[in-house]
Amino acid sequence: MAAGVIRQRARKACAPSVPTCHNCAMTTLKARLKEDLTASIRERDELRSSTLRLTLTAISKEEVSGTTARELSDDEVQKVITREAKKRREAAEAFAQGGRAAQAEREKAEGEVLAEYLPKQLSDDELERIVAEAVAEAKGAGAEGPRAMGQVMKIVNPKVAGLAEGGRVAATVKKLLAAG
Repeated sequence: MAAGVIRQRARKACAPSVPTCHNCAMTTLKARLKEDLTASIRERDELRSSTLRLTLTAISKEEVSGTTARELSDDEVQKVITREAKKRREAAEAFAQGGRAAQAEREKAEGEVLAEYLPKQLSDDELERIVAEAVAEAKGAGAEGPRAMGQVMKIVNPKVAGLAEGGRVAATVKKLLAAG
């Protein structure tokens, strides 16, 4: 019984406007999503509220997957948001190819809502510069040609994590390795 009272008091101590709390250990990004969901519901913004609900559901599923439930860190929450944004892009492309323009526009709009919670993506020029440096570094270590792909990716991935999609990075690496 005492444990129930303690939990109840801990919940009362956590104000919804506080981004992190020692009692509930909610991440700041997840708290921001919840606050924005509440605001979008009040504003009757159906697109934003449904997108944020789906994203928070995906975060909750990720938290309870595995053997034990856990609270996701901001980086893990960001990865879930990135995955959800990628799903929206792919769905928008599929709808556009299928001639369903209205659904494609909705998916694009949902992707734009999620993009607000992600770091700004690298431009093609910035990505190419980082990859060129990595290619030069790999060549200095003796790796050349298409076989150097793995080594270059090992150098590039930590630098561009969360700032560029993996497919874009791989395509740029292949292009620069082929150019010599």
